[in-house]
Amino acid sequence: MSGKSDYWTNETYAKNVASHFDFLKATTRLDDLMVKSIPLPGERGFLVPVAALHLTDTAVIDLLAVWRTENEFAFPTRFPVTDTGTAEWLRDKVLGVRDRMLWLVIDKHGRALGHMGLANAVNDRREVEIDNVIRGVKNAEPGIMAAALRALLDWTQEFLMPDVISLLTFKDNTAALAFYTQLGFREEAEIPLRMTSVGETVSYAPLAEGDTAPADDAFLQLVYPGEQAYDGAELVLTAGPSMSARETSYAFDAARNGWGINWSGYLDKFEADFAAYLGVKYAITTSSCTGALHLGLLAAGIGPGDEVIVPDITWVATANAVTYVGATPIFADIEPGSWCLDPASFESLITPRTKAVMPVHLYGHPARMDVIMRVAEANNLLVIEDAAPAIGAEFRGRKVGTFGNLAAFSFQGAKLLVTGEGGMLVTNDDNLYRQARSLWDQGRDPDRTFWINRIGWKYKMSNIQAALGVAQLERVDELIAAKRRLFGWYADGLDGTPGLTLMHEQEWARSICWMSSLTLDTDAPVSRDELRSLLRERNVDSRPVFPAISQYPIWPEQQATQPVAKRVGDNALNLPSKGNLTRGQVDYVCRCVRDILASGK
Repeated sequence: MSGKSDYWTNETYAKNVASHFDFLKATTRLDDLMVKSIPLPGERGFLVPVAALHLTDTAVIDLLAVWRTENEFAFPTRFPVTDTGTAEWLRDKVLGVRDRMLWLVIDKHGRALGHMGLANAVNDRREVEIDNVIRGVKNAEPGIMAAALRALLDWTQEFLMPDVISLLTFKDNTAALAFYTQLGFREEAEIPLRMTSVGETVSYAPLAEGDTAPADDAFLQLVYPGEQAYDGAELVLTAGPSMSARETSYAFDAARNGWGINWSGYLDKFEADFAAYLGVKYAITTSSCTGALHLGLLAAGIGPGDEVIVPDITWVATANAVTYVGATPIFADIEPGSWCLDPASFESLITPRTKAVMPVHLYGHPARMDVIMRVAEANNLLVIEDAAPAIGAEFRGRKVGTFGNLAAFSFQGAKLLVTGEGGMLVTNDDNLYRQARSLWDQGRDPDRTFWINRIGWKYKMSNIQAALGVAQLERVDELIAAKRRLFGWYADGLDGTPGLTLMHEQEWARSICWMSSLTLDTDAPVSRDELRSLLRERNVDSRPVFPAISQYPIWPEQQATQPVAKRVGDNALNLPSKGNLTRGQVDYVCRCVRDILASGK
């Protein structure tokens, strides 16, 4: 799995750009506008999106007109500026263009200092153009415009994920050239220009084909390098969420308005949207994936005397949930290629006491669900998928979580989609849904207020958490693309490195690459734990792959550790897999790994 087309098509890229821009531009309230702003480092101010709210803000329109007039020399098209014309430009040429966005630069007291934006953001090159960079207040705090442009560049790289960021500036605008060069832009090309004038409007455009007369002026095209070197000055983290304006806006709305009759607005929407995304009938939000697994086992009637087969490598919660209902976890081996449940090992462990199997889609890679389902159906076993870290992963084109009788997902703070803590239980089975829903709500009778029919649990998610979940789910394709892009960078940097094997997806799978992982060869010059320690000395975070959990002394029945699980659990690690890591950070990690394996230290 490598190559840009693998993780990011032109179509999905264009939809992503439009989604972010449309969401920001639609803002009509000042409080929501500030929630959606981009903070500048050092609490210096904000980039505030220019939005529908500004169409009726005469003060802002007047300010934009003044700034345009004062900086006319920097624009390729020059014409008499009026407030009416500026309002029309704002409506038709900024808010009305889906791949264009403008931000106001304001200081920490709210004073507008200038503006900057993005233009021509949808094209086959996946190139975004920096546009309309104007310092309107000449005595503004020194460095604030540079800080604002850095923040905009970071935002663009994280959320839009273009292949190229560029800009055009007149060749003789030496002040602008110095400003952009200081920020890391480099000259890519010189574009000769021809000036034309119609009435009071003067325009500069690239020379027409065949025009050999001396040019009237020239643009310099500058490009912002997407692979900036990283020096390891700060810790490169293993995991962490991506939070956009969408998450902050929805959470703010839930905190302010999600009470009383609106108490479940985001909860209801999150369940409905999640079920629709997977293509299942029912989804129940929970306080954790562990709680969802527990509810699923309870709803399925599994209890004392029963056995449930789980893979020997997984987070402990998978097997813990089995013990919560009094059943016994039985540990099957994993496949060396996927690190997921080995169907042959699973089948060999079935006994008359076996009631269910819980395949885990480990680190975002699908288990081999066709064979697992055939074995389960042949032996009349329930299938409960632990898809905790695998939202959006696919087995032969079908999303995980849609194969078994039940499935559970996690939104813990390190997962692909996050709500801080939280989970989701999904099913297509009417009876299992009714049972789980009742148990989830303290055993309540839905037809009688405060009437309890059975012992139940409180595994509910809060409405504010669900608001985050709704926003994250609306960005799921973008977040998966970021993870797969990250793995592609690791493949570029580590494939073929002596002493290790990078964990690629199987040909029948589409992994979301929640974690990018590797296994050290048995004859590698350092052990897995030594590699982790040496990486930490270089400011690179990592974490060991889960150990074979059958080794824990906590289980009601002990069994021998499975061989593949033991080997992987002892020798594999997760590399930094935070979705918004830069190419420079990943290149730095790869360089550190290669250097350690080459030197043994």
